[in-house]
Amino acid sequence: MSLHTQYLESFLRSQFYMLAACVPLLGWRWFGMKEKLFLEPGSQSHPIHIHSHTLSVLVSRAHIFTLSILFSFQKLVKTGENNWSLPELVHAVVLLAHYHALASFVFGSGINPERDPDTSNGFRLIAVNKFCVCDLANDNIENASLTSSNFGIADSLSELEALMERMKRLQEEKEEEEASQEEMATRFEKEKKESLLVVTGAFDDEMVSTSDVSRYIEDPGFGYKDFARRGEEHLPTFRAQDYTWENHGFSLVNRLYSDIGHLLDEKFRMVYNLTYNTMATHEDVDTTMLRRALFNYVHCMFGIRYDDYDYGEVNQLLERSLKVYIKTVTCYPERTTKRMYDSYWRQFKHSEKVHVNLLLMEARMQAELLYALRAITRHLT
Repeated sequence: MSLHTQYLESFLRSQFYMLAACVPLLGWRWFGMKEKLFLEPGSQSHPIHIHSHTLSVLVSRAHIFTLSILFSFQKLVKTGENNWSLPELVHAVVLLAHYHALASFVFGSGINPERDPDTSNGFRLIAVNKFCVCDLANDNIENASLTSSNFGIADSLSELEALMERMKRLQEEKEEEEASQEEMATRFEKEKKESLLVVTGAFDDEMVSTSDVSRYIEDPGFGYKDFARRGEEHLPTFRAQDYTWENHGFSLVNRLYSDIGHLLDEKFRMVYNLTYNTMATHEDVDTTMLRRALFNYVHCMFGIRYDDYDYGEVNQLLERSLKVYIKTVTCYPERTTKRMYDSYWRQFKHSEKVHVNLLLMEARMQAELLYALRAITRHLT
């Protein structure tokens, strides 16, 4: 993250506030949530473990538990000795969404600490699937992706030029004639259905073993689930205009969890607008269209639609290898491999790919928050 210092400052401010002692989730609940978040073993019979596990399941799958999450939130905040206040619930939801999304950035950037008894602090930084972040940290060297790619520099250069040409053509088409609402709705449905078909198991032979953390896992079969089954005719859609972060989520979290709304909003805006106006070796490039496509594609995978966005841009700008990478990092981060990282935008610098990971992380967090906060809003009304 230090490659993008402005964002890092915003990230650290929000994370510090979430973990500070003056926040709603206090006492044994806060202790139990920290155990849940940081994989510390503890008594599974204690009510906090039951509640925190329930929350972890619900928040991470809020996009498919539309009704269940509402009923479960209502149960958690019912009057009783071990039940939660609304501020505590919102704090827990924000924490879980934060760390679920952070896992995407960690694995996507090749960071994976492993126990090592031979070192003084007990940990060492290892290469995940032969993906060592130290090899990529210096942007002054040639793009490390190229050294392991099966394609030559000429191919990756032509790939870059083709992407810039598509951006230019899309901008010209938008200026000439905008797509109708019906056409944009059709394109979203097409992209939403296709996102269910993006396969992330092509590199299963390179997956990292989870045996070293298996003793902390309560449900080994638990994992990400798509918001709908493949082949379903009518897929659910979360219309962003009906419940937006700016108009609904922001005010709710600020009301129940003072100031966190401002910090999260600053972080979302920072990463969404962050640009150096460069693409690999090209300067003075407007990357707004590309950044928006990345952010909105993540939300599309969670069934969230923006009525004013043409999802045809996603299909034009994000090639299949990038879509596989996005879905893997966002939904199955532990499966991320160096080959996936290398397979897209091979001419881009490491800092630019880190920027992509930051966009994916924040889009993932915001999507999770939208579903969970909408459920809390429905409980309040």
